[in-house]
Amino acid sequence: MRISVPRTLLVALLRGSASSTASAFSLNSSRAVRSSVTSSHPASSFVTNLRGGALSTTSLAMSAERPFNTWTFDKHCESMDWTPASEITLSAAAAEGASVDDSDVIIVGVLAPKKDENEEETDEDKEIDPIVFSGKAKELDEALGGALTDLASENSKAFLNGSSAGTMTPSMRIQSAGGKAKRYILLGLGTEDTEKGIESTTIMKLGAAVATACHDQKKATSCSVVLPSQVESSASTLTDFSTAFYSGLYSDNRYRTGKKVEIKAEDVKSVTLFMESGAADDAESSISTGKNLANGVSLTKDIVNAPHNVLNSVSLADTAKKIAEESGGSITCEILGKDECEKRGMGCYLGVARGSETEPQFIHLTYKPSGEVKKKVGIVGKGLLFDTGGYNIKTAMMELMKFDCGGAAAVLGAARAVGQNQPEGVEAHFIVAACENMISGRAVVPSDILTASNGKTVEVLNTDAEGRLTLADALVFADKECECESIIELSTLTGACMISLGQKICGVWTDNDDLAKSLEEVSKVTGDKSWRMPMAAEYKEQLKSKVADMTNLGGRYGGAITAALFLTEFVDKKKPFAHIDIAGPVWDDATGATGFGAKMVSEWVSRQGE
Repeated sequence: MRISVPRTLLVALLRGSASSTASAFSLNSSRAVRSSVTSSHPASSFVTNLRGGALSTTSLAMSAERPFNTWTFDKHCESMDWTPASEITLSAAAAEGASVDDSDVIIVGVLAPKKDENEEETDEDKEIDPIVFSGKAKELDEALGGALTDLASENSKAFLNGSSAGTMTPSMRIQSAGGKAKRYILLGLGTEDTEKGIESTTIMKLGAAVATACHDQKKATSCSVVLPSQVESSASTLTDFSTAFYSGLYSDNRYRTGKKVEIKAEDVKSVTLFMESGAADDAESSISTGKNLANGVSLTKDIVNAPHNVLNSVSLADTAKKIAEESGGSITCEILGKDECEKRGMGCYLGVARGSETEPQFIHLTYKPSGEVKKKVGIVGKGLLFDTGGYNIKTAMMELMKFDCGGAAAVLGAARAVGQNQPEGVEAHFIVAACENMISGRAVVPSDILTASNGKTVEVLNTDAEGRLTLADALVFADKECECESIIELSTLTGACMISLGQKICGVWTDNDDLAKSLEEVSKVTGDKSWRMPMAAEYKEQLKSKVADMTNLGGRYGGAITAALFLTEFVDKKKPFAHIDIAGPVWDDATGATGFGAKMVSEWVSRQGE
């Protein structure tokens, strides 16, 4: 892609204003020198500082202190703050014999009755049948003199007896004699299906809805969630609920100050799930597993949300080191620098990295289980911390190109979750070739010919097709040096995939049917939606070069397919390999980073040891 810059504007930019530029950077330099936000673990400090700890919002306004780690004029940023995990305690207990309404907020789950197969679609004007409660919900309604029935009736058009999972009624306040007011909310669990039961994606909607309710109900410190017997108190149910609940509490305050800082459900201390199906023996462990997954998703969001003046190859490598540190020894971290990469002949990766301010940081995290290793897998993520397009400069979406590290973010977020949950039987190698795609006197230019670490030569037709170049050497490393038996790779690789599948679904390219099936199953369980795409071998003709083994870019059509075909040149043809293009779902225009891919990778890795 190309951009046209008017000559007069270009001259003005080149000449600039020396005085204004100097004054602008002198302020940033002063802030950097006087920073007091950093700590051995930044995640635990920055919110405290902004919300009234050692560094108050008043002192921020009155001084040159900076609210977050960033570069100075002379030095790049060396670390990225992490969003702290929520301190709300989530637990589960049997509903039978329990005082389920002994909380500030009581959320009552409601399953809508199963529809008659012969029932025709109803029009909007038709009255909704009165809700029928059972179990604990019925007991509560009777104790409240039918107040829950009235609540459902008053919101019947919107709530529809709970037929849409995750929908909620407004809260209803009831003042008990001599006590404080309690707030009651009805939570839709969807339509009852005795054959399918309640699926994991539905449970996740419930967890997210409860997180939203906890945030919306100000000044509440405790919450009870009553779930009917149809909701199984299984390990998977509690893990899915926990993951969605804690993920729903994520709020990126790292770059906000004062009143802009928003802590989700700030007053809530505890949430208890009262299960009519009984209490699970491993409830605490299952909830902890879900919270660990949410921590991984949180880190994935943090990485994608971070601006380039914070996140570069060095600060991403620092993040990888922190992941290893908090894993309790289950993960080791290796960072290959420029010299180590040159010794391995990583010419494609280094060609792109040449234009970066910071030196290349080739990240390799290795997870090993405590027991027998049944399978060794590789997970590779594209780690472009910012993508200008290089000399083929981008003409659109430049401000969003911090999300070009979405693949690396998903891989590192998954590594964090895997290190905390420690699945058995699988050795996992998490690999990221981190750099930026920038313009400089050292940067790669169109027509350059690069040599990958497997000896194949690549003619660079377009510098904006750089991600696949960095991935080429990362895939060879996973294949040859780590000797992984199966490899998956995640990247925000092509706009063509976004056009094909939109912003909610990732594309999966693989020739291996078993790998495709396992990824499809994982996608359904985690809610990270995917779709298998064609690997049309005949399109490889588009990658022919007149002067090298191949080009880094195909023709105008089928760009997502030719990108996938390019990557297959760097993995042993006999090994199961999948390319996963997450360019669409990695970012939401309304909310920012989505955390997409972290749960998918974590679940896939965990299943490899079974």
